Amino acid sequence: MLPVDDRGMRINIPTGYLELIPAHFLHSAGNFSVYDPQSKILFSGDIGASVMPDNNFYFEVKDFRSHIRYMEGFHKGYMKSQVATRKWVSMVRRLKVDIIAPQHGAIMRGKVAEEFLSWLENLRCGVDLIDEIYWG
Repeated sequence: MLPVDDRGMRINIPTGYLELIPAHFLHSAGNFSVYDPQSKILFSGDIGASVMPDNNFYFEVKDFRSHIRYMEGFHKGYMKSQVATRKWVSMVRRLKVDIIAPQHGAIMRGKVAEEFLSWLENLRCGVDLIDEIYWG
């Protein structure tokens, strides 16, 4: 077991290191994404997750606009706020990321990864939608 600082940290591995990127409140309070600078892959956990129907499953997103329908509901409901998503996107943009690899659904590479980041940082989600959810 290794304690992880809330602000993230580097973990040394035999081939270099992995960077733990804070993703707090983006689906769970103590969430982190894992970045491998050698492969330039960001393992984003549930950020970027998608649920595709069996008859339309694909490994890599080629058309981001048509892929949004498989991720929008989850992200609106489970990402806590636009403040949190914007902070995460800001940190990710400082890295050299070639691939965003969520734990569910398709990976996003290059231009598609950038389209995802732009979409996410502008998405109203979680508590931003509170007045649309509660009627009392």
